[in-house]
Amino acid sequence: MTIERHEVGPRMSQCVVHNDVIYLAGQVDRDASPTAEQQTKNILDRIDALLSTAGTDKTKVLTATIWLSDMRFFAEMNGVWDAWVSPGNPPARACVEARLATTEFLVEIRVTAAR
Repeated sequence: MTIERHEVGPRMSQCVVHNDVIYLAGQVDRDASPTAEQQTKNILDRIDALLSTAGTDKTKVLTATIWLSDMRFFAEMNGVWDAWVSPGNPPARACVEARLATTEFLVEIRVTAAR
């Protein structure tokens, strides 16, 4: 059984691969941009980079969980998400409101993908 870990830190790995399934940690905008739209763009760019490191891309995303600090950001986030998601390949998705790690974070996204 082979397990690959990418961007390993003391608390967690940002990406773990097992049996050709890629599990990403929840991603937030490290710059904490002021808008949910910009945070979503930055997060999805980061997800693209992590998926590429693991040898896959957004066309293979199986599931996504999105946490918003406030549901009033739902349309703003969806505008960016809809432009990013691969046409014909949308993942199973959940989106909920939750208190995030800091008040600067408006969006957090976690995906699981196939290789």
